[in-house]
Amino acid sequence: METTTIEDFYRETSGLIPEGINKEIGHFNVFPIADMVARHHKKMPMPYNRRAYYKISFIVGHNRAEYADKVVEIERSALLFATPKIPYNYIPQDDKQGGYFCIFTHDFLLPAKSGIVIDDLPLFRPGTVPIFQINDEHAAELQHIFGKIRRELESDYAYKYDLLRNYVIELLHFGQKLQPATALYPSHTASARVSSLFIELLERQFPIESPNQRLNLRTAKDYADRLAVHVNHLNKVLKENTGKTTTDIISSRIVQEAKILLKQTDWNISEIAWSLGFEELAHFSNFFRKQTALAPVAFRG
Repeated sequence: METTTIEDFYRETSGLIPEGINKEIGHFNVFPIADMVARHHKKMPMPYNRRAYYKISFIVGHNRAEYADKVVEIERSALLFATPKIPYNYIPQDDKQGGYFCIFTHDFLLPAKSGIVIDDLPLFRPGTVPIFQINDEHAAELQHIFGKIRRELESDYAYKYDLLRNYVIELLHFGQKLQPATALYPSHTASARVSSLFIELLERQFPIESPNQRLNLRTAKDYADRLAVHVNHLNKVLKENTGKTTTDIISSRIVQEAKILLKQTDWNISEIAWSLGFEELAHFSNFFRKQTALAPVAFRG
């Protein structure tokens, strides 16, 4: 599966890779969306794939965003957060595009520098789609924050990267404030902890990045054994906390990855079936059809 590196990004957008891109401070940059759309999207759409860097986009204009296996229509403006774990893109639906996006590497926001663990934030919890439609007031606030980022990036202030980290953290909190309260303040009961550990373990099985990589945990019992709980207890806890059975949640995540692999890779369907833990192609085809009402070959188109 293809992953776009920070170097790939610069080759595709400007042909020039900035000096010191892999410095110990990590890399950070910001761009006006209108400039990028005018220069590149008319020639070549943004690829739908995983990136080896983080991206925060303040999108102004009619767009269609694809995130994992979800599609979100952006009518006016939105705030989108992307991590290296999930493939995404957004496709302009008209010529009136504006806003900004910033990109940064993992090293730029290390916990020792920023005080946060970015992948543990509610924004990036498994199953979250961190795309938020925003009103005019929010858009004005984001315009102001990105304006400060652009000015600071061009300054010669000795501690500008510390200040830029603060602006990135401000954007992260801005997005989290747009999330429902249930996402920000999850229950801390024992059953909620088991549910959280299960979801974390499930997400660690993904992404599948090579036809030679295989899903290790496939069944409810596999997960219960790894979590040292009885399979019936795990099922009861998940049903209470999510309304879904263990098997339903596992199946939903496997079919999400299957959709990504079918659309994003050129692996043959037998390879995809094997990597997702199916011994027989027919078993995978039956599973996929039951979940989506389409055969894998029909979904791939």
